[in-house]
Amino acid sequence: MEKREYVYLKRILNISGYVGDHETQRSLTKLSEELKSAQVVDEENLPKDVVRFNSQVTVISDKGWERSFQVVIPVDRDFNQNKISVLTPMGSALMGYSENDTVDWDFPGGKETLKITKVVYEHNYKGIDILL
Repeated sequence: MEKREYVYLKRILNISGYVGDHETQRSLTKLSEELKSAQVVDEENLPKDVVRFNSQVTVISDKGWERSFQVVIPVDRDFNQNKISVLTPMGSALMGYSENDTVDWDFPGGKETLKITKVVYEHNYKGIDILL
């Protein structure tokens, strides 16, 4: 995981106790646990196929559906443009994983296994710099 994004996520998770939705809170707790074992690197050392802020991600579920979306910081979320916040169960499930990884996660609708089939990150996202 990229160093600045790691710091940003840790800060968000420190205040996430204010989230009223139990399912979202559970996902954020799991993300917090996963961050404890995250490998944190400088941006130039991060492989291009790692899911991070502003990544375009395509996943296939073991339930038979396929979706593509962009993982963004919370203020940039826009369901109509397929931009999901890292604070959603799906966004938090995928952060830090890579193309071809399989992710098991407890979503509001139950446990699912997701296969990340494509990750595209074309440019550096400076949006979190003002938040750090």
